[in-house]
Amino acid sequence: MDADAEPELAEILDGIGPRLRALRRDRRLTLEALAEDTGISVSTLSRLESGRRRPTLDLLIPLARAHRVALDQIVAAPATGDPRVHLKPRSRGRGSVLVPLTQYPGRVQVFKQVLAQREPKLVTHAGYEWLYVLAGELRLILGERDVTLRPGEVAEFDTHEPHWFGPAGADAVEILHLFGPHGDQAVVRAQSPREGGTGGSVGA
Repeated sequence: MDADAEPELAEILDGIGPRLRALRRDRRLTLEALAEDTGISVSTLSRLESGRRRPTLDLLIPLARAHRVALDQIVAAPATGDPRVHLKPRSRGRGSVLVPLTQYPGRVQVFKQVLAQREPKLVTHAGYEWLYVLAGELRLILGERDVTLRPGEVAEFDTHEPHWFGPAGADAVEILHLFGPHGDQAVVRAQSPREGGTGGSVGA
């Protein structure tokens, strides 16, 4: 190995443990719960977080999957000219995470979100939203309606109407969230003849 690269590699490896600890605490997980989710022992997880265990791919991959983040978000490796977009998750507190998928000001914004349990609080604002459930169950309160959406189901609504959405139960829910800041609405250009509608959607 190039001697010049050794300090850089050591710095990357030293940063993995604290990053793993921060991810776990942001999700309000115990070492025991994470061990059950990943199959990695509590002692190994503890040593990884404290820097006493060298991180390897067979350990980091299940941890990235459990935390629902890309592997490079745990490793935080330096850029190497890779043209792909490296998404940067943002902690929203109490275990919720938001990942912006687009960066087009003034146009429809797309996010991937992991929502942890929280108290319902109806809000209103200008715009139009679409919610697609990837995993878990999503509770949507829209005006006087209260519905539960499951993986593969979609809701769309005008955000001038009082609304709130979050997990339907104690477990987190993972969704794709599209937001049109100027009240943009989806225009369907093609649809399977057999479908005949958007059965999983909740209209405005």
